[in-house]
Amino acid sequence: MGKIAFVFPGQGSQSVGMGLDLYNNSQKAKEIFDLADTLLGKKISKICFEGPEDDLKQTINTQPAILVTSLAALGALREKSDIRPDFTAGHSLGEYGALYAAGAIDFDTAMLLIQKRAELMNEAALNTKGAMTAVIGLDKEKIEEVLSKIDGTVSVANYNSPAQIVITGEEGAVAKANELLKEAGAKRVIPLPVSGGFHSLLMKEAGIAFGEYTKNFSVSDAKIPVVSNTDAAVTTNAEELRAKMPVQIYSSVYWTQSVQEMVKNGVDTIIEIGPGKVLSGLCKKIDASLRVLNVYDTESLNSVISELQSETACR
Repeated sequence: MGKIAFVFPGQGSQSVGMGLDLYNNSQKAKEIFDLADTLLGKKISKICFEGPEDDLKQTINTQPAILVTSLAALGALREKSDIRPDFTAGHSLGEYGALYAAGAIDFDTAMLLIQKRAELMNEAALNTKGAMTAVIGLDKEKIEEVLSKIDGTVSVANYNSPAQIVITGEEGAVAKANELLKEAGAKRVIPLPVSGGFHSLLMKEAGIAFGEYTKNFSVSDAKIPVVSNTDAAVTTNAEELRAKMPVQIYSSVYWTQSVQEMVKNGVDTIIEIGPGKVLSGLCKKIDASLRVLNVYDTESLNSVISELQSETACR
């Protein structure tokens, strides 16, 4: 057996009811949800469990909701098994799950940072006219070439898989890019229902403000290597991890490259921890040889433990 990576999902993985089964069946998961409610000063657990969907999909709620559900799933896994990762990574907001799992930040820090991140990104979205589009079936070199010819702010937000890249930026520039990308041969160009141009320079002021906020918190050297969104580099140094936090808000998410980096370092099993299966699908598209598992409720938790417990005992 090769190495294991824990990965944590980002925005788009949320659904009403997420985490409720874990809350009802894991004492550790319950403690995590209850602590988050107290820490954030709002019933984030109720938004996860009951919605309504309109509340859950608001950025200021989505980010802490997905993170607390992911950390509850991680807590439940740790409560019932000794499975440990060799690497961690997370997609956009999921990187805070990765930092927590790697021991670089504690629970309070993770939740307070993600809440502030969400507030600043939401504010930036309200103050700018941004848009995002998923581009299917066009290679990254061609997409980058098309974007380089467009006036205005437009760039790659997410390198999600070789077949799926998300672009972001000013509304007009993204609209122009959509036209040119269709002409360049993209199979599909899908405008996304988002409130802003996330992971673009429209978020730079939010990133700078977030950088100031992070100075109030302790960041430690990671006990487990973290593969960072901003450069797909294996990182353990505390100050490097802290420096990447604000930049991540307005730079591309190098998810394809991050998964490839983990595979290069011997990872053959990826466990997505948190709601949904978005990253699982992307990971299989990036490298079909990967074994991809999920922990999002009691049934999936027990399935992962059953499959891996005997293997990890021999490591």
